Amino acid sequence: MKPLQLQDVVKQYGDKTAVNSLSFEVEEGEIYGLLGANGAGKTTTMRMVLGLIYPDGGSIHYSGKPFHDGLSRILGYLPEERGMYPKIKVSEQVVYLAQLRGMSRKEADSNLKYWLERFNVPENYNKKIEELSKGNQQKIGFIASIVHKPKLLILDEAFSGLDPVNVELLKETVKELRDQGTSILFSTHRMEHVEELCRNLTILQKGNAVLQGSLRELKSRYPREHIILRTSGPVEGLQNMAGVSDVKRTDDGYRLRITDESVAQAILHVAMTQTNVQQFELKEPTLNEIFIKAVGGESNA
Repeated sequence: MKPLQLQDVVKQYGDKTAVNSLSFEVEEGEIYGLLGANGAGKTTTMRMVLGLIYPDGGSIHYSGKPFHDGLSRILGYLPEERGMYPKIKVSEQVVYLAQLRGMSRKEADSNLKYWLERFNVPENYNKKIEELSKGNQQKIGFIASIVHKPKLLILDEAFSGLDPVNVELLKETVKELRDQGTSILFSTHRMEHVEELCRNLTILQKGNAVLQGSLRELKSRYPREHIILRTSGPVEGLQNMAGVSDVKRTDDGYRLRITDESVAQAILHVAMTQTNVQQFELKEPTLNEIFIKAVGGESNA
């Protein structure tokens, strides 16, 4: 049984359909990407998965079973809007939240100390949330979502507010949790994080799944429109070639935009007749480019 399965899930608010017949499933030990512009239905979907609101149609199953009270022990959630109490100590707050998930106080305290050490902030154990930097508040929120060792983890903008070093630290932790068998539903606006972490994804637009499947398969649906050309000398005539829409000079060559992949070999031939070619790459589309095409130019900010 899959840890999480959504089948034809519908959620309506009055005459507005927030989520329309959405289906996807998350495997054990998988990070599944859930993407969309603001208002696309991501948060509504996550809230239904968490049992905070109920679908008006369709079904959500957890290892083959519908939502039940015991799920609180295996679910973890890091919301985009952080919900830690500012005037309560980290230790008191995180341990209490873990106890609500069924963990003993002793084990919760031990796990908290482990993660504080792991994230290089053991000194925050007795500090109040309001005394911490935004980045450290984010770390504590993340710890609170995983301290009870959830089997299904929902992450909404998990890396926001973090500097590059700490982003890498949390990414490595997410990968480690995945490798240990945790199933993760991952929502973010940072497409490069999805490309690095997720094998499968859904892109929502106005409550509908406009693109869905494996990242590799989705990329294969879209043409490759960019060429990286590194050369030891200049190449003349590139901008005049049929199928080339733009040519930009770089420090060590050119970046070309093309309208037809078949022109790639002709570009390589022209370059090789004029200079030494050090690199020639017909680049696959980025997820950001695919996203923009899929949602028709809607903002993803």
